[in-house]
Amino acid sequence: MVHYLSEAAPRLRDCQTYRTALGKESFNLGTTVSKKETGGEDGLKRLQIHLKKYWQLYLLLLPAFIYVLIFSYGPMYGIVIAFKDFKPKLGYLGSKWVGVEYFKRFLTYPDFWKLIRNTLSISLYTLLTFPCAIILALLFNELRGVFFKKTVQMVTYAPYFLSSVVMCSLVILMVGREGPLSGLYEMITGENVDLLTKPGYFSSIYVWSGVWQSTGWGTIIYLAALAGVSPELIESARIDGAGRLQIIRHVNIPCILPTIIIMFIMSTGNILTVGFEKIFLLQNDLNLETSRVISTYTYEIGLLGGQFSYSTAIGLFNNVINVIMLFISNKIAKKVSGIGLW
Repeated sequence: MVHYLSEAAPRLRDCQTYRTALGKESFNLGTTVSKKETGGEDGLKRLQIHLKKYWQLYLLLLPAFIYVLIFSYGPMYGIVIAFKDFKPKLGYLGSKWVGVEYFKRFLTYPDFWKLIRNTLSISLYTLLTFPCAIILALLFNELRGVFFKKTVQMVTYAPYFLSSVVMCSLVILMVGREGPLSGLYEMITGENVDLLTKPGYFSSIYVWSGVWQSTGWGTIIYLAALAGVSPELIESARIDGAGRLQIIRHVNIPCILPTIIIMFIMSTGNILTVGFEKIFLLQNDLNLETSRVISTYTYEIGLLGGQFSYSTAIGLFNNVINVIMLFISNKIAKKVSGIGLW
């Protein structure tokens, strides 16, 4: 086994170096031109040649670019109402400036820390399930029967395509008084209850129903990364006597580690973002103690209460925290592993 590790180590470094170089090359190929190339007339000519050579790629990118420009960047101007006492009849420009008044109002809201606690508890709980998709992808990768493998993948992908309404309806039926999970709970505790009326179980119901719905779909990116693992590395490991678990640990995981780290960084960048639709559909008066989060509070005061400036300020606060967490997690990952988003 020592001989295998000593032989495989340089190959693994080559694998990671190759994947890193390939990622940089792909990025430079489709999206950037170096400063040297854009300097003066020579740079302009190189840019024209680049665009002419790869115009098909940019044409494919155009619809996505237009979509993001219109629906993501266009509405950003509306952020200004977080600093104004917005009145629809006066518009963005005519409304009175109030500075950071709405941010102060949110920070001094009596239930502020309860909202933060509920949001963070669900987000961190969800983050703990991050390895589920990786483990499932590694298991899929070990399946040898093509038909069986595709069947299992299809079964695990299917829940992802259910709408939030359908999925939450199924969850409500499963945990209701007549549902199988409530029946199991009754067998253990002797108490027949609707589990969604128990505030302490809300986070678990939310998170594990999400695992059921999205883990299969989440394996796609890891399976794509596993497809790029060099067969020579795996064959060398087998020749040196490595079993399946050793190959997974010493070959597969190191080769897909950059993908894992990038996905984890992106997950931590959504630390204060909890899906509103699902929370709202599973929420009831009896579980508000743990189900009332920032997104549902924004809905209450924004769409129901008509306090658009206040709700925008809360949304901006939420996004600023997410961006800060993204930078922090990226810096930590870069320092520890040398891999990051930038």
